[in-house]
Amino acid sequence: MKIALLLSGGVDSSVSLRLLQEQGHEVHAFYLKMWLEDELSYLGECPWREDLQYAEAVCKQAGVPLTVVPIQREYFDRVVSYSLEELRAGRTPSPDVMCNNHIKFGLFLEKMSGSELGADFEKVATGHYAQVREIDGAVHLYSAPDPIKDQTYFLAMLEQQKLQRALFPIGHLRKEEVRKLAEKFALPNKARHDSQGICFLGKLKYRDFVKHYLGEKKGDIIEFESGKKIAEHSGYWFYTLGQRSGIGLSGGPWYVVKKDIEKNIIYISNSYHDADSPKSEKARDEFSIESPNWIAGVPQKQNLEVKLRHGPHKYSCTLNGMHVKIEGQDQGIAPGQFAVFYDREECLGAARIAV
Repeated sequence: MKIALLLSGGVDSSVSLRLLQEQGHEVHAFYLKMWLEDELSYLGECPWREDLQYAEAVCKQAGVPLTVVPIQREYFDRVVSYSLEELRAGRTPSPDVMCNNHIKFGLFLEKMSGSELGADFEKVATGHYAQVREIDGAVHLYSAPDPIKDQTYFLAMLEQQKLQRALFPIGHLRKEEVRKLAEKFALPNKARHDSQGICFLGKLKYRDFVKHYLGEKKGDIIEFESGKKIAEHSGYWFYTLGQRSGIGLSGGPWYVVKKDIEKNIIYISNSYHDADSPKSEKARDEFSIESPNWIAGVPQKQNLEVKLRHGPHKYSCTLNGMHVKIEGQDQGIAPGQFAVFYDREECLGAARIAV
């Protein structure tokens, strides 16, 4: 097949390129330049130039053409603006979910379909840890065998037609196996560390990014149980429900348990796990969802599993229409974030948490 590979400069996508070559495919690599360098350059340096240098070195070694696709403005409009709007509304954004849906398998597919990049590519490959299988004419999404690296959480909002074009060459491997392949192929980036955090931020601190666009607004930090003012904060948009790190107060650990957007108040508690502590507004075991994306059709069973954030942990749950009840308590359920549903290893889809 003729395959378009999205190459980031990291080890995962680079190993993906070499595996596709070994399988006899014709590969053309694309580097998506989405860094918002102009307006944020004063905050610090983004490693996109280093990323691109590694991508160029990998392609030169493999004899594969590389095309740089500048998409800064589109990325801002489709992902960054969404993130800022969610924060301003007091919700929890998931920019990496939106990046996959609207950029890597959205805008990029649009550019290919419009012949801007060449419409004859059969598949778009990435270095994600996930697997796709075609069953009865529909593509299904499955978890990678490495539960820590599995990235189906970030891919669960992809519609069927997008997954039909998707290819994940390393999805059947564990991270240590990918590292060994990087050594085998003697990749220029074989010793490079994995990137961390939101893709468009680079080495910037998330707080600095939020402050640049939303500014600061003083408000009170109040203890949930007593109603006592503990400290002040610089804006509710810097905090998410269930947050523990970054609060910066002694006597903890403190958790964010509630936000009053109109009054700009953050409520915190250090009694999450006390049996006598009030449960309302804190740990919850049910929520409603909206705007679901079911990859291969609406689930035919109610007893499923759900991830409330990226990582290996799943809750057993009951899905009844747009209502979800989990087995256990979670203090970090927040409007705006995504709930991703599973039937064993199959990722069925996702929906946004409403309340």
